Amino acid sequence: MIENNIKYDSNGLVPVVIQDSSSLDVLMLGYMNTEAYKLTVETGIVTFFSRSKKRIWVKGETSNNKLLVDNIYLDCDGDTILISASPLGPTCHKGTVTCFNDENMTNKTFLYQLENIIDERIKGDSTNSYVKELNQKGVKEIAKKVTEEAGETSISAVTNDGRLVDESADLLFHLAVLLKNQSLTFNDVIDELKKRNVSQ
Repeated sequence: MIENNIKYDSNGLVPVVIQDSSSLDVLMLGYMNTEAYKLTVETGIVTFFSRSKKRIWVKGETSNNKLLVDNIYLDCDGDTILISASPLGPTCHKGTVTCFNDENMTNKTFLYQLENIIDERIKGDSTNSYVKELNQKGVKEIAKKVTEEAGETSISAVTNDGRLVDESADLLFHLAVLLKNQSLTFNDVIDELKKRNVSQ
């Protein structure tokens, strides 16, 4: 049992590194005492002990950007915990994906951020949003755009016109809109690829 091997410091705390399960980005660093650790295990939601407020706090208790626990690991010395988690939104209170420089985030995290932007545009009130307008037209129109962009990407590759990256970006963008329209994400696609990789 990990719990029995945790070495808390003189203040009864242990540092906890939070890592995105999908992108592997380091999201934040927090601290837990025994109560916070037990609550994290019991609820499946990352719970810390706030050193400034001197109390237990659930990450995302006000923003609802909670961290769902996937796995918990203890380092070789027993004095640091690593939690692999699925974030329900930006982790940092400043609205960024991580509490560290977002310029260091992986490309996969950028796709996650793109999905959030698309979701915001769809739910927003703007009348000038291309994403909102396309989504309102429905799945058939979105699918047509994906087909169109896929064709242009293929043509660009065959003709070597120097636009392959541009066309590929258009294709990925419209695919993201299609997935969002169908309540799916790139993570769902990646999970399927993982399954195929294991079976092959």
